Amino acid sequence: MPNPPRLRTAALTVTAVLLTSTLAGCGDGSDDEDLSAQELNWKDCPAPSQAQGGGTTPSPLPGGGRWQCASMKAPLDWDDPEGDTIDIALIRARSSGEESERVGSLVFNFGGPGGSGVTTLPAFGTEYETLRSRYDLVSFDPRGVGRSAAVWCESDRQLDAYFQQDATPDDAAERTALLNGVKDFNEACEDRSERILPHVATTDAARDMDLMRQVLGDDKLHYFGISYGTELGGVYAHLFPKNVGRAVFDAVVDPTQTPEQGALGQAKGFQLALDNFAEDCASKEEDCPIGDSAQDVKNRIARLLKDLDARPIPGVFPRELTQTAATNGIAQALYSQDFWQYLTDGLQQAYDGDGQILMLLSDSLNGRGENGEYSNLVPANISINCADDRPRYTEAQVRRKLPEFRAASPLFGDFLAWSMLSCTDWPVKGAADHPDVSAPGAAPILVVGNTGDPATPYEGARRMADELGKGVGVELTYKGQGHGSYDSGNKCVRGAVDGYLLDGKVPEAGTVCS
Repeated sequence: MPNPPRLRTAALTVTAVLLTSTLAGCGDGSDDEDLSAQELNWKDCPAPSQAQGGGTTPSPLPGGGRWQCASMKAPLDWDDPEGDTIDIALIRARSSGEESERVGSLVFNFGGPGGSGVTTLPAFGTEYETLRSRYDLVSFDPRGVGRSAAVWCESDRQLDAYFQQDATPDDAAERTALLNGVKDFNEACEDRSERILPHVATTDAARDMDLMRQVLGDDKLHYFGISYGTELGGVYAHLFPKNVGRAVFDAVVDPTQTPEQGALGQAKGFQLALDNFAEDCASKEEDCPIGDSAQDVKNRIARLLKDLDARPIPGVFPRELTQTAATNGIAQALYSQDFWQYLTDGLQQAYDGDGQILMLLSDSLNGRGENGEYSNLVPANISINCADDRPRYTEAQVRRKLPEFRAASPLFGDFLAWSMLSCTDWPVKGAADHPDVSAPGAAPILVVGNTGDPATPYEGARRMADELGKGVGVELTYKGQGHGSYDSGNKCVRGAVDGYLLDGKVPEAGTVCS
């Protein structure tokens, strides 16, 4: 796509059905209203809205447990806490254990930024059944996302055209088209979402979480952050160190990096994941259907992308699979080792002139449903990143950096270098070069890094642990593949995480799981 956002999130399902509904907006505040004393009106959850990604109502949990949804009022502007309010959408499943054994609420953020926690938690709910024995499982749509004052930009038809543009321009005309596409998208965000755009920074979401802690009745925030959720958790710990309870960060964002350094790190991470995918295919006893060796697998992919730049092939009618869509689809499949078979099948299909599988993978990453409607994943992702990140890169700066990005990844380098233009012409100033996550005095935070993670490279876990501070960040390493560690099912990782969250047992720093 023309300016791929930094998608710091778990892999999304390949197909999603999007439904249209009315989204929560802004209301009038009250000078004498104590938002921390509000009572939540929990009800059975409706089907997800278009902004949340669509689908059906959440399935019941094992043992008959059910999902409940509510809205929490929060200040639109935390600098004016008695002013207008917005609704923050929440979901929960009550603890399955005895009340005497209940620790409290365990709040999840699954990343993005821009992902809907209200739809993601029930989709993966069975993965956390052990944790539900002592916690109410809770998640939410951060402000700007889903049913929480969603950011909207271009129409579905405009987004189809936007994602078909060339994200890796080769000449002046293509560079002009890319810059114009970015400008048009950003202007549409301002036109449709001007009121919320200044108030979607990670610091705002962190303050919402502390209000949530109080409204849920918890003295401490017990937290499970994944991908971008680790950045949100780190910012929370910095702002409210004394309120941190038992917390786990998985698939860890490097808090020391500028957007440029983060994009370069992702180029290296996705290249490593591609290398591992190719080696895995070539090492199987049966013949690898997409190459005679690991290098041949990568060479054939490179030739495919070059050919698609000149001659797209049929994708999902009436759209064609372009070089940009194919690169996006390959990246989506590399988020999880469970998706590698989709990638193999999609490449085989594309070599035969059919781009449907790679197109569906690309659509998934962009938040497009089979009915042609988009969630607000990408608008929210870009608006939150641009609210957080101070740097605004120019075409000239990107072109100077291309050799370094290409050296990091022959396949993804150009794609991620040009993604740095996402915030060019953005109407709101960014907050900082990188987040402050120092949290002296906070309780220990378990920081889990995966050596094969493409989207949040392993090195970020050590840096997060260091930045949290001595006695706060406790690093655990998982030698695996894919984005994240807990959902791999690895018994060592599960044991360490569950042991801390359920029993308060902090694993020894430097523990390695394989």
